[in-house]
Amino acid sequence: MKSDLEKINFTSDYMEGAHPNIIKKLIETNNIQTDGYGTDMYCTSAREKIRKACNCPNAEVHFLVGGTQTNLTVISSLLRPYEGVLCPASGHIAKFEAGATEATGHKIIELPSNYGKIDAETIERYLINFYGNSNFEHMAAPGMVYISQPTEYGTLYSLEELKELSRVCHENDLPLYVDGARLAYALACDENDVTLADLAQLTDVFYIGGTKCGALFGEALVIPKPNYIPRFFTMMKQRGALLAKGRILGIQFDVLFENDLYLHIGESAIACANKLKKWLKDNHFDFYFNSPTNQIFLVVEDSFAKALNENVNFSFCERFNEDHIVIRFATSWDTKEAYINELIEEIEDLLK
Repeated sequence: MKSDLEKINFTSDYMEGAHPNIIKKLIETNNIQTDGYGTDMYCTSAREKIRKACNCPNAEVHFLVGGTQTNLTVISSLLRPYEGVLCPASGHIAKFEAGATEATGHKIIELPSNYGKIDAETIERYLINFYGNSNFEHMAAPGMVYISQPTEYGTLYSLEELKELSRVCHENDLPLYVDGARLAYALACDENDVTLADLAQLTDVFYIGGTKCGALFGEALVIPKPNYIPRFFTMMKQRGALLAKGRILGIQFDVLFENDLYLHIGESAIACANKLKKWLKDNHFDFYFNSPTNQIFLVVEDSFAKALNENVNFSFCERFNEDHIVIRFATSWDTKEAYINELIEEIEDLLK
């Protein structure tokens, strides 16, 4: 059995440090003094590059440290005290943020999802049933919609699906917010047809993930319409989301959006995931479902997972039945083909 340092690691997509270009830039600028709280020249440059990439020249762009922090800050800033957020039952805010959103006083209203996605019809049905209930004033009102691209299951919203969600949200005055923690892996995927410009046009708020996509840490929040959330800067401060040394965030996104690096940084993850998926399929493994991005979900026997875990790190997702579980392999921007080959060799040894 290998030690954790010796194991190949497919647990998540934020296991590495940062892209070498980011480390190089942080070192080069280390002794330069700048103003704080995102008012420095690097943040200014990064904002302009992101606006250009989103084809949204007037957008507000804010830099926050992490995804959970970004989600709770946005949601609590958008909603009135009596409102909740509509969310896929599998959504990150519902399952993996320790109740952070609800700790701000806003209920998460979970909706049935299909492989991590909700559709416009589901939202419309919920709204009809909610306001058709004579007791609706006793209940948390739907105040916004949360989705992620890709979803928790690595699936993608198509452009047509996003347009329908945008339509139903705006017809009902519900802000549409997109969590883009793994957005780089969507943008690098051949099956994706949603661009940054589409997100800027069709959503009210979205963020561009850095933590899982090549940065040391950080997320870039885009608000396409200026002042859509009044005094959001102040709300960031109130939620502890305003980094004094904001330039550290700005430098990272300035590098990520130089020469379209962010649009391509997920390509290795997708290529490696595709190679692994093909091998697993050829060897008759059972997929929980098909995910086109950088996450692979398999149904395996408990004994197989335990044996594989002696030399490989991966995620245990959920129980499938009495003696099978769902496990996940996640590739990252820094995953190399050699890692996939090593994983395949480990699996082959178990199959002998």
